[in-house]
Amino acid sequence: MTLHTPNGFRIAGTHCGLKPDERKDIALLVSDHPCVTAGVFTTNKMKAAPVLYDMDILAQPDAAIRAVLANTGSANACTGDPGLVNARQSAKHVADRIGCTPDNVLTLSTGVIGLPLNMDAMKRGIITLADQLSQQTDPAAGWQEAATAIMTTDTRPKIASVQGKGYTITGITKGAGMIAPNMATMLAIIATDAAIPHSALTHALRQATAQSFNRIVVDGDMSTNDTVLLLANGAAGGRTLTGSAEVAAFTAALTEVCVALAQAIVRDGEGATKFVTLQVAGATDTASARQIAQAIATSALVKTAFYGADPNWGRILAAAGYSGVDVDPARVALWLLDAQNQPAIHLVESGTPLDYDEPAAIALMQTDEWGFRLDLGLGPAEVEVWTCDLSHEYVTINGHYRT
Repeated sequence: MTLHTPNGFRIAGTHCGLKPDERKDIALLVSDHPCVTAGVFTTNKMKAAPVLYDMDILAQPDAAIRAVLANTGSANACTGDPGLVNARQSAKHVADRIGCTPDNVLTLSTGVIGLPLNMDAMKRGIITLADQLSQQTDPAAGWQEAATAIMTTDTRPKIASVQGKGYTITGITKGAGMIAPNMATMLAIIATDAAIPHSALTHALRQATAQSFNRIVVDGDMSTNDTVLLLANGAAGGRTLTGSAEVAAFTAALTEVCVALAQAIVRDGEGATKFVTLQVAGATDTASARQIAQAIATSALVKTAFYGADPNWGRILAAAGYSGVDVDPARVALWLLDAQNQPAIHLVESGTPLDYDEPAAIALMQTDEWGFRLDLGLGPAEVEVWTCDLSHEYVTINGHYRT
């Protein structure tokens, strides 16, 4: 996907000392103009300080955002009142450097839960970033720097970009573990130079999130910090998007960006070796289809079978059976899908195992990308989610995350 830079935004990343080595660990996005902004946040009850701070800012009817600060190294989660003070102080440091008020600045944090922010390092980083932005000549390089600076256990930066009719939408995200869809599921900053009303922007983000970030699973754990922010500054200079067709086109373009970012997270899942598409069809309603898909996508038994390239399809049906949704075993059908999501091997029909080519199934599952399609035979609803395998490396990464 080609990187396009939206007008009126500057972004950069640098190292300030939040990480013990020289890796970039802090990023700053600044808009030349106040932005209409929408956000979706974790539903985890243990919300991090920056989540609470951002939610409070965006709840103000006159919110006009100029900047987003994001750091790694510390999640600033479960840090009590001092964590909120640090989030506000971080916003103030940014505001002082770019010439706005703290209420014009949002903050994001990721890293170890319970670890207070190193405010001396934060302030150093903000000063450096502000200086970098004032001298920036290559906006595309800035997006790459920022995508790198927000990484934790990610192995590569994640960026996506599309051009709509007279505007650009570009976003970065981070995430590799603690990924389970329930409003966001990681950190993402998305910027557009389109002019669009707040109500339409919010609706577009919710629609796009439902089709992307809420359809991914790495390990079934939901973070305390999950946030997706969408900023629109209108700097493209076009007319405000108000018509239903215009907003629908914008939503489709935004969804394309969000799906690319979401899938990049799964492909880079901690220890992941396989990208797996799960389709659940024939459900009575979308909620039921999604509930079953989630049960399958988060099952440790299913995911370890994915890792071992073992077509042990009984684990998939078992997960569907305990999902809490009523199913009729005599109606279910199951297929193994190829990398293009096309049925490749028919495994089960009308609840009865078929005499399929198991060596061929193993060979397909040994490749990097494939999927399963489960048809419940009960109704018209269908969903698709993206997950990965569960490998030894996942345990290694998370067994020593702090040590």
